[in-house]
Amino acid sequence: MHDDLVDHLTRSSALSRGEALRVIQDVLAYFDETTEDYVRRRHRELQAQGLVNSAIFERIAADLKYRAVAPPELTLRQLRRIVYG
Repeated sequence: MHDDLVDHLTRSSALSRGEALRVIQDVLAYFDETTEDYVRRRHRELQAQGLVNSAIFERIAADLKYRAVAPPELTLRQLRRIVYG
């Protein structure tokens, strides 16, 4: 899975192939979290730090702008149109 990225990380860092694969899997798992799960988790974390809801929700709203978003599921026809126009 993601062999080209694993190869790139092993060439450009001191990571072994196994370490690079684990890093990639961890990053993908982090961004696989749904928006709803992310909001709930961040709310709990920020609340545990003593922040009040008004500050928490402002922070979460700002953070959401920088979250990776999965593309919509594409049909085979849509994929072909991307390639061939």
